[in-house]
Amino acid sequence: MALGILGTKLGMTQIYDEEGNLVVVTVVQAGPCPVTQVKTEATDGYNALQVGFDEVKAGKLNKPEAGHLAKAKVAPQRHLREFRLPGAPTHNVGDLLKADLFTMGQAVDVIGTSIGKGTMGIIRRYHAGRGPMAHGSKFHRHNGSIGAGTTPSRVYKGTIMPGRMGNERVTVRNLKIAGVDTDKNLLLIKGAVPGTEGGLLVINPAKRVGSKA
Repeated sequence: MALGILGTKLGMTQIYDEEGNLVVVTVVQAGPCPVTQVKTEATDGYNALQVGFDEVKAGKLNKPEAGHLAKAKVAPQRHLREFRLPGAPTHNVGDLLKADLFTMGQAVDVIGTSIGKGTMGIIRRYHAGRGPMAHGSKFHRHNGSIGAGTTPSRVYKGTIMPGRMGNERVTVRNLKIAGVDTDKNLLLIKGAVPGTEGGLLVINPAKRVGSKA
C-alpha cells in the first residue's frame, strides 16, 4: 500500500475540463493530516505511517488516545488511520500530509461507509423479481421458499433474505483526480464516492489502473 490521505466528503458539483466537457466531480476536503506515529521494521516489524484527521477538543478523546497524541505533540484528532509503506518511511512525527500528495489525472481508490438505508426487502436489496400482481395472488413482494422442511432442514448460507442495506465499508477503484486546490486542501474526484456529506474517506493511490475514467 502506498501513502494515502484522510478526508471528508463536502458534496458534488460540475466543472469543465480542458476540452470544454462537463465533468461531474465530488469535492473532498483532503487533510491536513498530521503524522502521529512512524513505524519501521526495526521497531514494529513493518513500515507504516499513522496519521490523524479532523482536530477536536481534548475532551472528545479517551485517555489512551489523548496520551498517545500528547506524546507525539500533535493536537487531538478525531480519526486515526495507518498506511503501510513498501519501504522505509521518509516522514517524521508532526509532518503534515496535504492535498498536494496527489496530482491531476492520477488514479485513486476511495474508501468510505455507504449510506445506510435501514431494513429492506429482497426486491430493493437484491433486485429480486416479484410475484404476480393478479387479484387472487397471495405472493407479491415477499421472499418465497427458503428451503425444504425435511432435507436439508436448514437454510443454506447465502440465501437472499430481507435485512439491513447499506452502512458498509465500500471501496470505489480507479477514480481520476480532476482538480487539486493546494491552498484549501481540496481534491476534485471525477464521479461519486461512498457515503454521505461529512463522512470520513480514505484516499489511496490506485493499486491497479483500469479502464474506468
